[in-house]
Amino acid sequence: MKSIKNLTRMTYETSAFQGWRLAITRKGSAFTRYFPDKKYGGENESFAAAEAALAGLKMLLEGARLADGKHTATTTRKVEKLLKQA
Repeated sequence: MKSIKNLTRMTYETSAFQGWRLAITRKGSAFTRYFPDKKYGGENESFAAAEAALAGLKMLLEGARLADGKHTATTTRKVEKLLKQA
């Protein structure tokens, strides 16, 4: 599969990790989550989980309130909770 914006395929010969990395930065806050193939049952399944998490994350961040041009602590907690559940 081909990488898309905010989702990168991670495959290393020297490491046991294979999977997808979701990384997004908005308004000074960076959020990252890894979706390993082993946990999700394969490359396609981990990609689907990462893509679903990205869609939910974008929806949450687009409607979020800002304080001084940055996301509020509440928004950051909601994002972290969403990524943990993914």
